[in-house]
Amino acid sequence: MTQLLDFSINVLQMGLIFAIMVLGVYITYRILDFPDLSVDGSFVTGAAVASVLILNGVNPFISCLAAFASGLAAGFITGFLHVKLGITNLLSGILVMIGLYSINLRIMGKSNLPLFNNETIFSLEMHPLIVIAAFAVASKLLLDFLLSTKLGFLIIGTGDNPDMITSLGIDTGKMKILALMLSNGLVALAGSVMAQYQRFADVGMGTGIVVMGLASIIFGETIFKRISIMLPTTMALLGSILYRFSIGAALNLGLSPTDLKLVTCVIIVFALSAGNAHRFTGLRRLLKGGVAGASAKQSVQNL
Repeated sequence: MTQLLDFSINVLQMGLIFAIMVLGVYITYRILDFPDLSVDGSFVTGAAVASVLILNGVNPFISCLAAFASGLAAGFITGFLHVKLGITNLLSGILVMIGLYSINLRIMGKSNLPLFNNETIFSLEMHPLIVIAAFAVASKLLLDFLLSTKLGFLIIGTGDNPDMITSLGIDTGKMKILALMLSNGLVALAGSVMAQYQRFADVGMGTGIVVMGLASIIFGETIFKRISIMLPTTMALLGSILYRFSIGAALNLGLSPTDLKLVTCVIIVFALSAGNAHRFTGLRRLLKGGVAGASAKQSVQNL
């Protein structure tokens, strides 16, 4: 019972940390329809900036704000490449992701930075789950508030109907850059929290982050889309938690930690295909109709 409780708390903590990142991916994937791969790099950038500042004696909460600012800068570069230089959205993200790998190594000075003896946001006399939940819920509420403002509607409109936004005299390019900055800022913030939670930052800790974010969003939408009163950001947050529970449960079945990537791949395929379940329903109806039609034809021939 104690092991189950510890497992649930650990998975919940990881799910909430990644939920901050998922909220960032939600902005680009669902609102802008922008496949931003630069988040694989900005996640590490946030971890690297926060870790270096903490090692130099800076307050860990201020380090988190600095990490958020570094993510804003990364998102601005992605947006600048796409909007101002005319590079495709996919390639812009890939270029920034590649460039951030070298920048992150420059910031860290080496590939791994330990924080075992340094004060972090988890050094407070408070359970880590409460600290992480405060970060995740605050990020969600602030994002919900932003999306309910005039600026938020313009960002949503830029993704849904850019021609309409342009007809209002609004520069959609600026809206895209702003949304990309906010997205990467949240991802970098998640990276800074993760580095302090696991007490180290590693240059490879961002690998596959964008895929996990997409899978969490689709996971949440697939399960909770029938609840009309639930906000999309809430679905994304809960999807992140359920995704981490799925990973943890699969590994608890006895699979080796070396199978983590395979398990992740299978769960992501399940999450992605679950969103297209209606296709299988249509196929079943077609087959059922075909069988029924064949039976009816056979009955007519018998008569």
